[in-house]
Amino acid sequence: MSAHDIRSAVRPDPDQPLVDIANYVADYQIDSTEAYDTARYMLLDSLSTAMLAMKFPECVKHLGPIVPGATMSGGARVPGTSHELDPAQAAFAIGTQIRWLDFNDTWLAAEWGHPSDNLGAILAVGDYLSRKAEREGGQPLTVRDVLGYAIKAHEIQGCYALLNSFNRVGQDHVILVRLASTAVATAMLGGDKEQITTAVSHSWIDNGALRTYRHAPNTGPRKSWAAGDACRRAVTHAINAVYRGAVGYPSALSAKTWGFYDVAFKGKSFEFERPFGSYVMENVLFKISYPAEFHAQTAVECAMQLHSQVAGRIDQIEKIVIETQEAGCRIIDKTGPLANYADRDHCIQYMVAVPLIFGRLQADDYNDDIAFDPRIDALREKMVVSENAQFTKDYFDPQKRYIGNSVQVFFKDGSSTNRVSIDYPIGHRKRRAEGIPVLLQKFEAAIRGHLPSHRAKAILDVTRDSKHLDDMPLHQFLSLFTL
Repeated sequence: MSAHDIRSAVRPDPDQPLVDIANYVADYQIDSTEAYDTARYMLLDSLSTAMLAMKFPECVKHLGPIVPGATMSGGARVPGTSHELDPAQAAFAIGTQIRWLDFNDTWLAAEWGHPSDNLGAILAVGDYLSRKAEREGGQPLTVRDVLGYAIKAHEIQGCYALLNSFNRVGQDHVILVRLASTAVATAMLGGDKEQITTAVSHSWIDNGALRTYRHAPNTGPRKSWAAGDACRRAVTHAINAVYRGAVGYPSALSAKTWGFYDVAFKGKSFEFERPFGSYVMENVLFKISYPAEFHAQTAVECAMQLHSQVAGRIDQIEKIVIETQEAGCRIIDKTGPLANYADRDHCIQYMVAVPLIFGRLQADDYNDDIAFDPRIDALREKMVVSENAQFTKDYFDPQKRYIGNSVQVFFKDGSSTNRVSIDYPIGHRKRRAEGIPVLLQKFEAAIRGHLPSHRAKAILDVTRDSKHLDDMPLHQFLSLFTL
């Protein structure tokens, strides 16, 4: 009887992708200094985006218990707040903080996403476990432990994204946040390979969220809490597998008719470019200067270079030509009215118009008071967006991973600016030496802008010494961020 016969009750061996994740999370030893160094910067950058998000009431209202009073003394803390929550709800809150402003790290390939979204689950579970260990006389997790789990979460999400396009079947990239967070959270809770495999099978059975909320005409703020939602679900799967003996589903991917491949992936199995290691963390892209969808980061840099040439001639502009990658054309090329901030920060025309006019692009520039400036929509109407085949080719090249854009402005009198073209933004691996000082400035400004001065000073003192930071118990580090 065939293992693929849907009438058969014979339980098959687990699908190989489930086994590969479990083996990697349980057994792989990370020996890359670059990965740990980058992960340390990733942690600081993610916490800075979380602190910056605290200025926005729409974010803050999502951060408490799921219903009033459902707090957990001794649970997981939410940075920048006084909340103590169960680890699943804390994972939602932290994931929401980190993702709210579209200003945390990015990974771009066949699928795209933001691997530091996984910190929602990792920090929540880590804080819960560390505080529990302290109470019970056990060994708390250190910051370095968390960096190791983050490297593995980045790797799982990023390696799946290299060749597997979930967006082309209408699914949102947070499906990979849920996958990666489920695997590492299960390991953090003490799960063995069988329990990791079980939890991951449940993650796939959840299927995926639709990308409806990221695209016109339905773009909305769910995209700012979708990753938090994925983190929350991941922690639930991990708890069920480790603490409640949940039963796994070994052919969750490959089962004929009912498995993920047939139901949601057009019958195709996953493809992989490389085995799991530390490649993704080493090559991750930081959003350092601009809170903008990453396919437009270099377009914003181009516009900033052109600002001084066009700011005094806005009413004389006839046409603006933007060249981008295929993915940029597909997801952020938008015409017509933009309904809200979530619509605006995923519109390449908007993200070019603001720096051309004002010489800046910051989170507040997506708010209504700026968006209602008539010059922005007037410029958007004059923009022509097209794919540059070389940008697309370099985007997929594993040795480059470029995110190229070019911008050129043409005036009514027949004159024009130079065509400004940038292959990769300041957050790219090839610009680390230039980017890290700016990332640290972003971090310092963010914590000083939200936390009391004595807390900010203590955080800065700790984070300037990498060994001190690595050795610090996680719950002690996170306590510096509480109010």
